Amino acid sequence: MDHKSIFKKCPNCGFEWQVRDSFLIDPNNLLKGYQVNFNSLKQGLFLFDHLLCKTTMAIKAGEFRDLYNGPVFTKRRTGTEKCPGYCSRPQELSKCPNECDCAWARDVADIISHWKKQPV
Repeated sequence: MDHKSIFKKCPNCGFEWQVRDSFLIDPNNLLKGYQVNFNSLKQGLFLFDHLLCKTTMAIKAGEFRDLYNGPVFTKRRTGTEKCPGYCSRPQELSKCPNECDCAWARDVADIISHWKKQPV
């Protein structure tokens, strides 16, 4: 049996994106949020609305980690005086100004939010 690999399949309508780039350029996919997983940041979830069938899809943050090539911080700044609390608000997609180990995911959200869309 030939089982082809796909990047993502919409759980509602079944539409398939073979590779990540085709998913990101699809104008019918809109990044709507990020749910942090403080125990494993790569297991956090980016939430996308699939506009064709009006469903929300979750993709692990680790699937997009390679899009970030900035500094990697090792200390967690969550809950400190300078922390803006973005990670506790899933719909907040702003970049984080802190040198926090969670900051890379915020930068990835920004990269995805500004990805150039193309008609399918």
